[in-house]
Amino acid sequence: MDGWTTLVQAEALAPRLGEPGLAIADCRVSLADRSAGPRLYAESHIPGAIRVELETDLSDHGKQGQGRHPWPDAAGFIARLGAWGIARDTQVVAYDDGDGAFAARLWFMLRALGHERVAVLDGGWARWTQLGLPVDAQVPHPVPVHYAAVDFDHARLLDADAVQARLDAGDLLLDARAAPRFRGETEPLDRVAGHVPGARNRPYATNLADGRFKAPDVLRREFEAALDGRDPTRLVAMCGSGVTACHHLLALEHAGLHGSALFTGSWSGWIGDPRRPVATGD
Repeated sequence: MDGWTTLVQAEALAPRLGEPGLAIADCRVSLADRSAGPRLYAESHIPGAIRVELETDLSDHGKQGQGRHPWPDAAGFIARLGAWGIARDTQVVAYDDGDGAFAARLWFMLRALGHERVAVLDGGWARWTQLGLPVDAQVPHPVPVHYAAVDFDHARLLDADAVQARLDAGDLLLDARAAPRFRGETEPLDRVAGHVPGARNRPYATNLADGRFKAPDVLRREFEAALDGRDPTRLVAMCGSGVTACHHLLALEHAGLHGSALFTGSWSGWIGDPRRPVATGD
């Protein structure tokens, strides 16, 4: 199987269903109804897909002060991968029923481990079902495998102090939240509204056109304009809790711009310390 490392189209994935060395991950989430993802998975999913939970598999709520979706330790995440039958050379395809942001969290967690063969299903569940591609309700029972121990690339995983240092050095902090949240006009999830002083806003939905990611050359032009001559390694993506920011990291990689970092706690982590400054407006 040729490796998919950023996005995969439904038409390319469908004929590969059931092949050895392929793992499909159902990452559907509703922040308004936390029971929706498991319920939808039980009703139907892409054949062979395992269920991956944002709150328990892709976050560690035992950690305090690190935002609403604390980044987990590598050892625990690796144990889950092995239990799901995912090895270092497994081709992983993640999907959700939104715009790819939740699937992108799994994508970036694997990439931060150095796992190359992982992609997000472009258009997700919506496009898969619109095309009339196969679904079923059978729950797979993957054979556990050994996932070789490795740590995350912590150079790409930044806390609030590291982000402030990067801002002071002239790096770009790109906030993926919707513009009204960035400006502090509304805040549906966190106790303080506003943004990190010095951050710039690019809502992650800007990466999409008609429900799918824009072409790589289009994304490259847009991100290079934001970078304004900086190297992509000098871009740090953030959002509300370190989830939808991964959409930017996926879009950057798809555009051929490599090495950008994630503010893991993001806005909810930044405001964990009331001494940190808050900006509002544009």
